[in-house]
Amino acid sequence: MIGDGMGLSQIQAGLTANFGSLNLLEFKNIGFSRTHSASDYVTDSGAGATAISTGNKTYNGAIGVNADSVPAKTILEYAEDKGLATGLISTSAITHATPASFIAHNVDRNDYEGIALDFLKTDIDVFIGGGRNNFTARKDHKNLVKELKDKNYMVTFSMDTARSVTSGKLVALTAPEHNPAVIEGRDNMLPLAVNTALKILSKNRKGFFMMVEGSQIDWGAHANNTGFVAMEMIDFDKAIGNALTFAKNYGNTLVIVTADHETGGMAISNGNYGEGKVSALFATKNHTGIMVPVFAYGPGAELFQGFQQNTDLFKKMMSLLKLYPQPDTGIK
Repeated sequence: MIGDGMGLSQIQAGLTANFGSLNLLEFKNIGFSRTHSASDYVTDSGAGATAISTGNKTYNGAIGVNADSVPAKTILEYAEDKGLATGLISTSAITHATPASFIAHNVDRNDYEGIALDFLKTDIDVFIGGGRNNFTARKDHKNLVKELKDKNYMVTFSMDTARSVTSGKLVALTAPEHNPAVIEGRDNMLPLAVNTALKILSKNRKGFFMMVEGSQIDWGAHANNTGFVAMEMIDFDKAIGNALTFAKNYGNTLVIVTADHETGGMAISNGNYGEGKVSALFATKNHTGIMVPVFAYGPGAELFQGFQQNTDLFKKMMSLLKLYPQPDTGIK
């Protein structure tokens, strides 16, 4: 689970606005991730997510390729090879940088139509997010929705319809481009999407891998809008709560929560838990180079304690898939 742009101050804003309560407080295994990219001290989402998904530091703007622009296999693709079910969920377009980095291989994060084509090259079981136009209103006039249906996907443009699906392969393209923000009426799309995907993916007896992105924490911070950040953080935390409930009820499930980078240089200047009010200042409208938190719950959670590179998250997940040597958990 990736809170795009989520640093400690974004979490604190959500905690305060939610009257001192977040599901994140239940996590006991906590570490920090260093986020610089191969090209820049301050990463973008493409390089940040690619580091987590492939274990490669790469250049800003890259999607699922290494610093030499060579495609790098993702944790989602490795999970598919092992017979696990797989899923992607995002409150942005599903072709946006973070979700794209787990399924696509592209030298340019802005090639949304090219990224959409890569979804057809995998056997992903569930993906839910915006970006419908990248599948249906393309410059090459291809209708990727028809191609998805030909591959036996149930395709819907409505979360209300998607939530009733309990088995099979599901695609829910919930907005032409990005989904609206919480303050614009997105409602419970993200928590509902998580529960929907869990119902489907958990039917695979070999297990599943799913990446969930709370995309618009980042957008609120880019806008230096404290309320926007806080509402998106609370929404993301609801989705985290659903994942934790599943992990507690069914066991043998690892939940990891982190960020690709921090956005805004956000600093909490005042607040009141009783009133749910929080004030903040921002150093920039862009990303920053500060470390971001890592939270883990479930089997293997202790591996994610301490200071680590963002690429180490991939290595540790791979070790739990039994596809990578046990990692060194020391400070780097």
